[in-house]
Amino acid sequence: MGGACSRNRARSIDEQDALGGTSAKFSKSGSFKWLLFTLPRSGSLESKLEQGKCPTLMELCIAKVREDISKYSSFSMLPRDISQQIFNEMVNNHSLTESSLESFHDCALQDIQIGEYPGVKDSWMEVIASQGESLLSVDISCSDVSDRGLDMLKECTRIESLNCNYCDVISDTGLNSLSGLSYLTSLCLKKNAGITAEGMKALSKLVNLVNLDLERCSNIRGGLVHIKGLAKLESLNLGYCKCVTDTDMKHLSGLKNLKELLMPSCKVTDVGVSRLKDLSEIEHLNLEGCLVTAACLATISGFVELVLLNLSRCGIYDVGCENFSGLSKLRSLNLGFNNITDACLVHLKELMNLESLNLDSCKIGDEGLSHLKGLLQLRNLVLSDTEVGNNGLRHLSGLKKLKSINLSFTLVNDNGLKRLSGLTSIKYLNLDSRHITDAGLAALTCLSGLTHLDLFGARVSDLGTNYLKYFKKLESLELCGGLLTDAGVKNIKDLASLTLLNLSQNSHLTDRSLEVISGLTSLVSLNMSNSRVSNSGLHHLKPLKNLRSLTLESCKVTATELKKIQLAALPNLINVRPE
Repeated sequence: MGGACSRNRARSIDEQDALGGTSAKFSKSGSFKWLLFTLPRSGSLESKLEQGKCPTLMELCIAKVREDISKYSSFSMLPRDISQQIFNEMVNNHSLTESSLESFHDCALQDIQIGEYPGVKDSWMEVIASQGESLLSVDISCSDVSDRGLDMLKECTRIESLNCNYCDVISDTGLNSLSGLSYLTSLCLKKNAGITAEGMKALSKLVNLVNLDLERCSNIRGGLVHIKGLAKLESLNLGYCKCVTDTDMKHLSGLKNLKELLMPSCKVTDVGVSRLKDLSEIEHLNLEGCLVTAACLATISGFVELVLLNLSRCGIYDVGCENFSGLSKLRSLNLGFNNITDACLVHLKELMNLESLNLDSCKIGDEGLSHLKGLLQLRNLVLSDTEVGNNGLRHLSGLKKLKSINLSFTLVNDNGLKRLSGLTSIKYLNLDSRHITDAGLAALTCLSGLTHLDLFGARVSDLGTNYLKYFKKLESLELCGGLLTDAGVKNIKDLASLTLLNLSQNSHLTDRSLEVISGLTSLVSLNMSNSRVSNSGLHHLKPLKNLRSLTLESCKVTATELKKIQLAALPNLINVRPE
């Protein structure tokens, strides 16, 4: 279906970061790499011009060199900083090729950031390795570089940072090539199934490692024994390594400087967590989906420096939650999809520094929220799929710093939304619910600072869209209740800041709505699935030059016509449905 439920997608970026989430759905497919490739990278000359900023003389000169790159055989005689800027500009503008890369042979570049850049393979590595001891940072993530290509880096002995995420043809052999890179402080190896415990022996020699990312390295069973001597390690990501168990935790117990430990979906239980009791410097701990219960909090309560704790999708019940009260520095807590009730929330009222709280799908109600009213630093609150109703919202009236609140699939209706009127700092509001109507939208008009509003499934009609004029700062809007007609869409045309618009499931919308939307030239994503939009109306999309995603499932359009408009007028469009 074209307008799938999106309540979690509407979270703010700040909230996702705070909850310590990792990317569970990444797929290193050709189409995905193309998507990343076509997104503009920050800092390019074109980006500056689009923002109305005046480029420097150096930037103009470098842009000219990039345009005439075929005229130059080598930049090795230029000062290193100039060569580096030319290289960066070519990457930013997607003009770097295997052929043009040769011009950078022996240029003493310090940073090679070509992660997610298409076409990168072993043959590129000779030029990269020619930078020698000048090379400090390399990102070849999502490339087809193999063990042979990685081996070429062994002469670049002063590399400090290496990102090989999703380089899924690298194996133990390639890892062994890195054992001599003693200056390495950051190594990222996400989703490298070819790496085993045997290959991880090489890591024991990287004594200066501070950051190690082994997320989705599914065959490292028993390999953590080789990192127990990495005394400088501060960040370790073992997310979705289902081979990691309680036994492995004893190898981490000596990493006294560890500040960040991410282990979502590992097979770690309360026993394993207890083996980490001496990690007194831990600040970020992610145990989402692990086999732990509230009993693990007896250990975690001793992590007095903890600021982020993710226990989503664990076996947490109310018993044992009294240990939360000692985590006085906690700023972010994710308890989503657990069996806790209002009784657990009693123990959260002392967490005065809490800024982000996720209670998604927990068994809490109105009275439980009374224990949150003193959390005056709270900025992000997720209450989706709970039994919270109108009365509960009265306890939130004093949370003046609240920026994001998710009330999707709760019992809140139009009357309850009036209780949010004083929370004028709210920017992100998710109300996926058929309990919300035009009256509810009217109650929100005082929240003029809203930038993201999700009303998926709400019974908002054309009349209700008149209230949208109060939300001039809206960047993202979802109105998918099925009651809109072309007349209602006219009230959206003045929301000039919109970058995402989802009007799917409104079966009365026609090509006239496309004509109205054509004035929203900042749009990056548009979804009008399950409407009456047809091939005849597609020409209205031509002004939307920034459009990258277009979804018109179950409409009277064909993939052929969509392809025509894409090629003719929409240069940035990279995600099209139907395709």
